[in-house]
This record gives sequence, structure tokens and C-alpha cells, in this order.
Amino acid sequence: MISIDQVVKRRGSRTVLDHVGFAARPGRVTAFLGPNGAGKSSTLRILLGLDHPDEGQALIDGRPYRALPDPLRTVGSMLEGSGAHRSRTARNHLAWVARSNGIAKQRISEVLDEVGLTHDAKLRVGKYSLGMGQRLGVAAALLGDPEVLILDEPVNGLDPEGIRWIRGLLRRHADSGGTVLLSSHLMTEVADVADDLVVITEGKVVSTGTVAEVTAGYGDLEEAFFALTGGTR
Repeated sequence: MISIDQVVKRRGSRTVLDHVGFAARPGRVTAFLGPNGAGKSSTLRILLGLDHPDEGQALIDGRPYRALPDPLRTVGSMLEGSGAHRSRTARNHLAWVARSNGIAKQRISEVLDEVGLTHDAKLRVGKYSLGMGQRLGVAAALLGDPEVLILDEPVNGLDPEGIRWIRGLLRRHADSGGTVLLSSHLMTEVADVADDLVVITEGKVVSTGTVAEVTAGYGDLEEAFFALTGGTR
């Protein structure tokens, strides 16, 4: 389970996150939605121990990320793309990640197959398309067979087949009891897979609940998103 409790983050005189709080529960896909610059990535960076809050706390299974032993076996994450150096091959990148957490070599081939990159595993990452890079990032997240998945804009750059694939993967993970938190700036991209929605704008959470609860009273999902975030259609 992921719990974010009254997190505040300031950068100089600007408040980036203003008492952000929500939970992502096992067996469910939670979509963290907001326009670009709303505070999604800042929240995920704090959750993954890459930044520190000025107030509040972000916990995974009751502990901060930095306190997790062998974190990739508990949490798989993708933040800002694959994280692989352009000169490395996908297989070499995954081998390095696996060694860092004591994960067996055989798992590399398994995740490459799961994300559809087996035939491109020896290609340098610099030659990958944006969608292939996203698949590699998901492969790295899956390496430790974690219970929790945290993915930042995972559908970015994916074609329609790729979007169906990632939705299916996330649905299966949640249905098997895992916790899924994914961010997006497009409600329509996550509506078919999300169980719960958290909507953030200008550093504040403005709505939480099931898809039906958050969108109640609006004509469609897009209308709800723009109304909640103060945008225009």
C-alpha cells in the first residue's frame, strides 16, 4: 500500500505541493491525474526517495522508500523514461539494474519477453523509439517482481497496441493483489484501467475517489478532468 500524508514541498517562495494526501491500495489501479506542472512528478520523486518533503510523509508498506531492503523487490518504478544510457543495450541496462539488487539473470529474459523487447534486446537504447524506451522502463520496473508499481506517464509514446498492452499488464498486476499507481495528464488514457482517481492541480489534490465518484455529474471523463483542473476543452 502507498500512503501520502499531508506532503508539502516548497522551492524558494513557491509552494510546489500543498498538503497533498491520498492512498493507493492493493488490488487496485490508482491514476494520479493532473495537467503538466500540477505536481505529479514532484510527488512521485518524494515517494521514491529522490526528494525530501518540507512537511508530511510518503510511505510504501508503512516505510519510506529509503528504508526498504532490496527496494526493487518491493517497488518497481519508472520516472522520466527508461533511465538507460543511450550507449547501452537494453539487456546490458537490465543486467546492471538486476545486479544492483541481487536479482537473478534469468529474470532479465523474462521481463524482456513480457514487454515485447526480446528481439531488440541487443540494440543500443539510443536507437530506440520513445515507445520502445517506455517498454524498457517498464521492464526495469518489473525486474524484482515487486508488489508495488509506480509509473510516471507510462503510455507516453506508445501506439494504440502499446496502450492496450500496458493497460492489460497493469490490470493483471492489480488483479493479482498488487498495488499500481500511475500518473497521467490525460484522463481518457487511464479511464479504462483505473479503479481510483486522484486529481491534482497547482500542487493541491482537488478530487479523490473511484472513477464513478470523481466523474459524477459531468457529461464525460474529459469534461470532469477539465472542470476539476480549471482548464478549458
